[in-house]
Amino acid sequence: MTDILSLLQQFDPISLQQMESVKLMNRIDTKYAIPVTMLPAILHKAQEEYYVQEIDGKRLASYDTVYYDTDTLDMYIRHHDRQLVRQKIRVRQYVDSNLTFLEIKRKNNKGRTKKKRIIVPDFELTADVMGHGKEDITVSNFIAEKSRYTWEEITPKLRTQFQRVTLVNKAKTERLTIDMHLTWNNLLTDINFTYPALVIIELKRDGNMPSPMLRIMLSENIHPLKISKYCIGTALTSPHIKKNRFKPKIRKIEKMLQANICTNQHTDNKQNNYIQ
Repeated sequence: MTDILSLLQQFDPISLQQMESVKLMNRIDTKYAIPVTMLPAILHKAQEEYYVQEIDGKRLASYDTVYYDTDTLDMYIRHHDRQLVRQKIRVRQYVDSNLTFLEIKRKNNKGRTKKKRIIVPDFELTADVMGHGKEDITVSNFIAEKSRYTWEEITPKLRTQFQRVTLVNKAKTERLTIDMHLTWNNLLTDINFTYPALVIIELKRDGNMPSPMLRIMLSENIHPLKISKYCIGTALTSPHIKKNRFKPKIRKIEKMLQANICTNQHTDNKQNNYIQ
């Protein structure tokens, strides 16, 4: 972790205000899952071509998110069943900037993700959200207008917390989010799960524009993996839920992390033998 923080200090910073032109609310997403030990090499290669978001001197931001779904987990099931048109509804707190948004992410059958959001300053990710929140006409109308669901038929289902690094390419045509220290708490089963060594990287672009990060990932032999934090977290913390489609991805992640542990142990043993 020290190496990552040190590398982030070598990036040129970009502020929230400067990032206004790179919101990319209508975009194409490319996701990756890697062990945290691979991240320093990626950051090192990205230094010359990316800015890092900085808020009050911090380059590693904390996020707290609660996902909503129906009683039958319709949003989860639609994703599991490969429905191309689907949605996610969440309340997300950007802890360091003290902002809370209600966000609706919609994916269309062309693979594009559109995000709509409104600020909800009265929400707290404690009593309000966990108890479904107060009857707010603004929230209710926003969901009715932007979603296929209503506020009355959805309730909090999964809480996820993580730390995020946000990079912006110097042409300001793409953003890259790097999520670490992922933890999930299932609000139905009360089961917690964490992947301390997992990093989820998401490249957000307005169409298939040239991307320095795509080139960097190829140079590191890292390939895209379609992954949803909500769906993976739900599958990991719901013993009896339908999850056949997500099991291969979970096995792939666990195999990757285990292989990385074995590689590091082998390297440490070689170094110890050399020192002796």
